[in-house]
Amino acid sequence: MSNTVLYETDGAIATVTLNRPGRLNAMNKELIVAMVETMERASSDLAIRVLILTGAGRGFCAGGDLAGFADGEFKEEQAIETKIADLRQSMRTSQRLRESSFVSIAAINGACAGAGLSWALACDLRYAAQSAKFSTAFLNAGLSGDFGGTFSLTQIVGTAKARELYLLSDRFSAADAERLGIVSEAVPDEDLLAHVRGKALQMADAAPVALRCIKQNLNDATKLSMSEAMDNEADRHSRCGTTEDNTEAAKAFLEKRKPSFKGR
Repeated sequence: MSNTVLYETDGAIATVTLNRPGRLNAMNKELIVAMVETMERASSDLAIRVLILTGAGRGFCAGGDLAGFADGEFKEEQAIETKIADLRQSMRTSQRLRESSFVSIAAINGACAGAGLSWALACDLRYAAQSAKFSTAFLNAGLSGDFGGTFSLTQIVGTAKARELYLLSDRFSAADAERLGIVSEAVPDEDLLAHVRGKALQMADAAPVALRCIKQNLNDATKLSMSEAMDNEADRHSRCGTTEDNTEAAKAFLEKRKPSFKGR
C-alpha cells in the first residue's frame, strides 16, 4: 500500500495522515487512490468511533498538485464520461468522512486549500493550528471545484459567505476560519494534535450507540423535513433507551463514577 496516506489505530480512534510533506500534502493520483482505499478501510471497521484526519509536515492539504496539472498527470486522453466517473469515485472520500458511522475530525495543521479544504469541510469537526492558512483556491487554478466543497461550505457558513469565499478565492487565516465557524477553535500550533486527540478520546469514551445515532440525526437535519427528521429521532432515541449503555449511564451518574460502556 502507498505511504502517501498513513493509517493507524489506537483503540476506537483512527488517525489518517496525508503524507506528501514536500508538496504540502497536495493531491496526486497516488495519494487520491490511497485515500480512497484508506477511507473504505476505516468506514468498514465498526470498532472505529472517531477518525482524525491531518497532514504531515507544514501542510494539511494544499489541494490538487498543480505540478500534476502542468506535466499532464491529470490530463490523460480519456473520454469525458470516464473522467467524470473516475473523479466521482475519488470524491466518495468526502462522503465517507461525512456519512460513515465514526465521528471525523480535521486537525488542520497548515495550508488547507482547494480539495484539501473540501476534505476538511466534510469532517464533522474541525480544529486548526493558529498559523494555518485557508483558500477555496479553485478559481485561481481555472477550476470549478470538487470533493463537495461548495456543498459543505454553504451548509457551514451560509449561501452569501460561501459564494464570497468561492467566487473571490481570497486567502483567510485560522482566526478568520474560527470567526466564520469553519473551525471550532484555532489553537497554538504545538498544541493542535494533543487538543484534537483529547476531543477524540472524549467521544471515544462516550456511549457508542448514542454517538452513532447523534451523528445520524445531525446528517438527517441537512436533508429531511422536520417531520421526517423527528420520526428518525424518535426511533433512535427509543432504541438507545433500551440499551445496556443507557442503564449504565444512569447508574454511573447516580453512583458518581465514570461509566463503562459496552456498545450495546
